[in-house]
Amino acid sequence: MNAPVQPRRPDEVGVPDPFQYMHPVLAKNYGNWAWHDRPRPGVLHHVAKSGEEVWTVRAGTQRQMDVFTIRKLCDIGDKFAEGHVRFTTRSNIEFMLSSPDKVDPLIAELNSHGFPVGGTGNSVSMISHTQGWLHCDIPGTDASGVVKSLMDMMHHEFTHEEMPNRVRITTSCCQINCGGQGDISINVQYTKPPKINHDLVSKVCERPAVVARCPVAAIRPAMVNGVPSLEVDEKKCVCCGACYPPCPPMQINGADSTKIAVWVGGKHSNARSKPTFHKLVVANLPNNPPRWPEVEEVVRKILFAYKEHGRDYERMGEWIERIGWPRFFEICDFAFTKHHLDTWTGARKTMNMSAHVHF
Repeated sequence: MNAPVQPRRPDEVGVPDPFQYMHPVLAKNYGNWAWHDRPRPGVLHHVAKSGEEVWTVRAGTQRQMDVFTIRKLCDIGDKFAEGHVRFTTRSNIEFMLSSPDKVDPLIAELNSHGFPVGGTGNSVSMISHTQGWLHCDIPGTDASGVVKSLMDMMHHEFTHEEMPNRVRITTSCCQINCGGQGDISINVQYTKPPKINHDLVSKVCERPAVVARCPVAAIRPAMVNGVPSLEVDEKKCVCCGACYPPCPPMQINGADSTKIAVWVGGKHSNARSKPTFHKLVVANLPNNPPRWPEVEEVVRKILFAYKEHGRDYERMGEWIERIGWPRFFEICDFAFTKHHLDTWTGARKTMNMSAHVHF
C-alpha cells in the first residue's frame, strides 16, 4: 500500500521508432545493402547483401498537405504499392515495392492524379521551404506560393535527370532563412526597420521579451507620449523582422519595405568541395504574388545557364567558382550593384572575428 509509484516514462520525447512503420524488406536488411541504382528518374533500386531487392518510387507533392490529399496518396499506396510510404525532407512521398512489376502501374496511377514522379539524381528536386502565410508568424512573403510558381516552370527538370548535378532550391518567408542553404535560394529581404504603433505596444507586447529577441541589440524600452513603448536604433537594425512575432505593433512588412532576393551557391554536402553558404545575386525583386514572375525569370536564367555551361558532377557553386563571378553575372545578364558589397559591420570578414587575435 505504501510502495512508491513508479512514474511513467515519457514516450513522446525524441525520435520515434522507425522500424514499426518500415517496409519489411527495409527492416530486414537494415544496414546491409550491397548496391543501388536508378532504373529511371524517380525510381531507386536497392539490392541487399542477402539478395533481396526493393524499389522506391518518389513523387512530388505540395508542401502544405491537406487531409484529402494524404488520404488519396495512402489509397494509392494501398492499392498499387504495398502499403508503406514515407516523406522526404522536401515533401516528396516515396512508395516502397518489393516487386518490379508494380512500379509502372504505380507511376501511371500517380501521374493520373497529378503527382509527378522524379526528383532523383541530377534533377531539380522539390523545393525545401518554410511555412508561408498559412503557419508562420513572421512571413514577409508566401514561400509556398513562390514554390508553386517555380515548380510549374521547372516541371520538366523534376521529371528528367538532365542537370550537371543535383539542384537543391530553397525558399524562405523572411531573412531568418529557415529554408537553409541551397544551390538557388529565394529569401525575403526586409529593406526598412519596423514601423512602430506606439499606442499598442504596451497593450499587447512584453517589452523585455522583444528587447531580448533582437539579435543585434537594436531595440530598447522608451516612453512615447507618456506611454511605455519601444524604440529602434536604426544604425544597428539589420531589418531581420525577429521583433514582429512577439510584438505585432512593430510591423516589418510593407509594399515599400518587403522585397525578395535570390542567392546562389549554397551546399550542405562535403562531396568534392566543402559546404558553402550561398551568396547574393539579385536583390530588390518585387514581392509580387500570386505568381512572382520577376523571381521566376531570375531563377530561370540561373538554372538554364548552369544546365548549359556546367560540367558533369559539378554543383552550381562549384561551376560559378570555376568560371568566376564576373563571368557568371555576364552569362546570366545580371547587374552588379551596391547590394553585393559587404558593408555590414557585424560581418565576420569585416570585423575579422575568429578564434584568433587579429589587428
